[in-house]
Amino acid sequence: MKKLRVLVPVHSTLVPPETLEGVSEREIDEWRTEYDVVSHLKAAGHEVMPLGLSDSLQELRRSLRDWQPDIVFNLLEEFDGIVTYDQHVVAFLELLHQPYTGCNPRGLMLSRDKVLCKQLLSYHRIPTPQFAVFPRGKKPRLPGKLRYPMFVKSSTEDASLGIAHASVVEDARQLRERIEFVHDQTKSDALVEEYIEGRELYVGVMGNERLTVLPVWEMSFGSLPEKLPAIATRKVKWDRAYQRKYGISTAAAHDLPEGTQARLERLSKRIYRALHLSGYARMDFRLRADGTLYVLEANANPNLSETEDFAQAARTAGLSYDELLRRIIALGTAYPAAWRALYA
Repeated sequence: MKKLRVLVPVHSTLVPPETLEGVSEREIDEWRTEYDVVSHLKAAGHEVMPLGLSDSLQELRRSLRDWQPDIVFNLLEEFDGIVTYDQHVVAFLELLHQPYTGCNPRGLMLSRDKVLCKQLLSYHRIPTPQFAVFPRGKKPRLPGKLRYPMFVKSSTEDASLGIAHASVVEDARQLRERIEFVHDQTKSDALVEEYIEGRELYVGVMGNERLTVLPVWEMSFGSLPEKLPAIATRKVKWDRAYQRKYGISTAAAHDLPEGTQARLERLSKRIYRALHLSGYARMDFRLRADGTLYVLEANANPNLSETEDFAQAARTAGLSYDELLRRIIALGTAYPAAWRALYA
């Protein structure tokens, strides 16, 4: 790949330093992805400029005009503190005819809105847990058709924000309390779905039109006490001390029932296309003991840290981290945005 001028928009608090020297593990975890991407792109010979953004696009427009990057390597996961606003930043890039990496605006909108996402999956007869939505500001009317235990989470937030072991509820009292908690803490509607007991599996997908499915990855909950539900809480996903204490980790999935891997690949491609995703994404599944698969979420632009599951699955498939970044850039450069057909 020729040497490129790469603009890397990140949250204003996540602009990575030049070196890890003298920085604590906790500090590194905050901007690990940003550091990994920027440092590896620089090492590959690209001219790279991280750009911190918070609540204004003026600096982004100025950088696009003055610096004229070949590609924008998009690492934004929110804008102005709102997760669902990252789609508008990408739409802004498209309006300016600027190539970028990762998912397109439509795919971001459909996947970030968990309720709309589940409605689309249900329409396409893709298996997902039964669910109900409880709008913020309205008194909850408890569902009669859903069965306990239930899982309560925000309808929009990601990175397990607001998810704890208390998110799995066993009765109406716990359900009301957790719905109120989600409303108050995340300022969003609450999504309630039937809790699926089983193995937690992740499947990465890359591509725009032709898709590549990465090896199946699995979350191991280690020695987590049996009284606690095996779910990817915020502590399970991001607290290093908690992970070490209980031996929580992710690795390539082994001993899957016969035919499960092929079903996961087919389902992942169907989900990717149903949600109009592009670039790269990760699908989260639950596999019950009887072999039934349920898709929990579709994550556009998942974590790209070198040590996280997407990059590790790519490595298992034969892609080094540098090769993975090159592939993502190539997909962004080739993405058939609508403006390309008019201005080719």
